Amino acid sequence: MSKKSDLSNISFFKNVEKYFDKASAYLSYDKGLLDQIKACNSVYQMRFPVVVEDKKSGKKSVEVIEAYRVQHSQHNVPCKGGIRYSMDVNQDEVMALASLMTYKCAIVDVPFGGAKGGIKINKKLYSDDTIERITRRYTTELIKKNFIGPGIDVPAPDYGTGEREMSWIVDTYLAFHPGEINGYGCVTGKPISNGGVHGRREATGRGVYFGTREAVNIAEDMKKIGLTPGIAGKRISVQGLGNVGYYSAKFFVEAGAILVGVAEIDCAVLNPKGLDLEDLMKWKADKGSLLTYPKGKVVKKPGAALEVDCDILIPAALESQITEENAPRIKAKIIAEGANGPCTPGAEDILLKKNVLIIPDMYLNAGGVTVSYFEWLNILSHVRFGRMDKRFTENTNKMFVNQIETLTGKSVSAREKSILLEGADEEDLVNSGLEDTMINSYHNIRNTWLENKKIKDMRTAAFVVAIDKVASSYTTLGIWP
Repeated sequence: MSKKSDLSNISFFKNVEKYFDKASAYLSYDKGLLDQIKACNSVYQMRFPVVVEDKKSGKKSVEVIEAYRVQHSQHNVPCKGGIRYSMDVNQDEVMALASLMTYKCAIVDVPFGGAKGGIKINKKLYSDDTIERITRRYTTELIKKNFIGPGIDVPAPDYGTGEREMSWIVDTYLAFHPGEINGYGCVTGKPISNGGVHGRREATGRGVYFGTREAVNIAEDMKKIGLTPGIAGKRISVQGLGNVGYYSAKFFVEAGAILVGVAEIDCAVLNPKGLDLEDLMKWKADKGSLLTYPKGKVVKKPGAALEVDCDILIPAALESQITEENAPRIKAKIIAEGANGPCTPGAEDILLKKNVLIIPDMYLNAGGVTVSYFEWLNILSHVRFGRMDKRFTENTNKMFVNQIETLTGKSVSAREKSILLEGADEEDLVNSGLEDTMINSYHNIRNTWLENKKIKDMRTAAFVVAIDKVASSYTTLGIWP
């Protein structure tokens, strides 16, 4: 989703700093330490020439590409953060996203520092060969400055990138580091065949679902905003049908939620009776757009999906989509931030006065970095999750079931036996670890929120948790004098 032109002068990084300052007032750490945590440690702005090929005409020319990599904090190494390809990429945005990664990792107890990268391009204008050349050259620039490596800085997919780009990055890295035993750990979000883990592609969306489900299941909190507990029957609207938006919607719908609105870059599709997610995706794939989708009301203003009557709104596109201008018209009782920074501070003030529960991005979309951590551990251990114990668990379970059948004289059905006997494979373990992480982290934030009566919103509580953990790392590791 493209940002509104009237937001062009708003600093995303300054917004993050405002949230930081608001939260740090509830802590008693030295101002110098807080200033150190807040600042970006390393900012690498680069420009490099690449031979580009126009996607339509095939004409070749040389273009100078603008790109960035920001390492916000090395209190834990390696640093971690995605790489996005977008014409909206700029230094301020990358700095903000890198800082959010530091706090995000702290909240979910992932021992990484925060980083982020970006390349200022419109992928639609270039051939696949050109995208590959740009990606490989960007990786080369990172290698030259020691801004990438399994123990230094580990990128991942973000807006406009995916498994393909991660494969090019790891291949380029290994060409410069032949024989490095942990070389595949220089990047996460790779295809399974290149050392990725099952469940990584869906991880951010699944994390959005797990975190929101935990919030919705607390009856006391739902009563305060006029909702009943549980996901089933809740009306949801999703902005953005990329990786995060699609998988978020998928898991909500599978749990019984009703999809009443979706937004893409050129339109919104609304239907109070519910939309078929898979039918939407098929139409989008076949036609290239939802502008002609026949099974809902198509509105050429994408922001209509933000303002539709729903219970849960999931902004899963870019930052600054909910502003002071449209916040008064938002009807959702819960905003589940799948994107980074979708609400401006001014918009948040308006929504909080309307008694809207905002589940903050720096917690809710941490599923991606959590499973990236699992992938990184998998690479460093050189053993696939589940390989050592899956068959042992199945054989042990088989003995238990056989003993129960012998003692009771009753037989378990074939389907039930299959479920009882099955040992956990890699995807089961990854999803279990993600679910446990999202549940525990939610209650850590909520308890901080409830224990300090002066804290009025969940985002501030999340920042308090994050700052406290990062500050503790600085002091206990002796980084801070």
